[in-house]
Amino acid sequence: MKPMAAALPALGAAALVALGVALPGPGRADPPQGQAMTTPVPPPGAMKALSPAERVAVEAVVRRYILDHPEIIPEAITALQTGSVRKYIAANRSEIETPFGSAWAGAKNGDVTLVEFYDYACPYCQQAKADVERLVRDDPRVKVVYRDYPVIAEASREAALASLSAAAQGRHGAFYDRMYGTSGRLSHEKVVATVRAAGLDELKTARDLQAKANAAEIEKNIEMGRALGMNGTPSYVIGDKVLVGAVGFDALKAAVAEARDRRG
Repeated sequence: MKPMAAALPALGAAALVALGVALPGPGRADPPQGQAMTTPVPPPGAMKALSPAERVAVEAVVRRYILDHPEIIPEAITALQTGSVRKYIAANRSEIETPFGSAWAGAKNGDVTLVEFYDYACPYCQQAKADVERLVRDDPRVKVVYRDYPVIAEASREAALASLSAAAQGRHGAFYDRMYGTSGRLSHEKVVATVRAAGLDELKTARDLQAKANAAEIEKNIEMGRALGMNGTPSYVIGDKVLVGAVGFDALKAAVAEARDRRG
């Protein structure tokens, strides 16, 4: 790909210097061997220092470069999204990593927290369950927080609300295991059967299905997921990284190790 600096037309020495583009001339030496050449950062207010004609010329070069190299657009979007996600995680880490009731597993005060966003209608969540459980068995310092993210089917929301009730009753693990351990399509009948099999208080669960606080918790999870760019389930937040999909045990383990290294 042709560097954008090489695509600059003759804008005039003052314009190029204002933009931080180094000019050839006496006394300018090549960098020492092994040292990469770099493009200088334009000084603050560089664009303001340009004349109107030079500014138009610079903007034309940038536009032409983007049109000639459209492959940089998804790269730029990805970089922007990654930066936005990291900022969101940093600003909301406590809320993201704090479990609802008993919806967590592993080390209570783990040094790294893996947050899983899941939907009981998702077959990939069911497959990925073994990967997360293996991670908890193999790594005594990791904590897993489960967040209901009902985005797939109409029955997903009822299952999520029942799951929150189970978490409030200290029975999230029992409900979660039975929901994913029972074959068959997600339905109202399956939710009712699982509530009973998991030993939940049926009257309390019925009230919790209508509770505004639980509905608000679901909406909060959905808002979080959207802000984090989660377009599918399962999705995970580990450190400052988001993984979307059933990425497998090795990818989860590597993400935990990276988050741990960043903590020092």
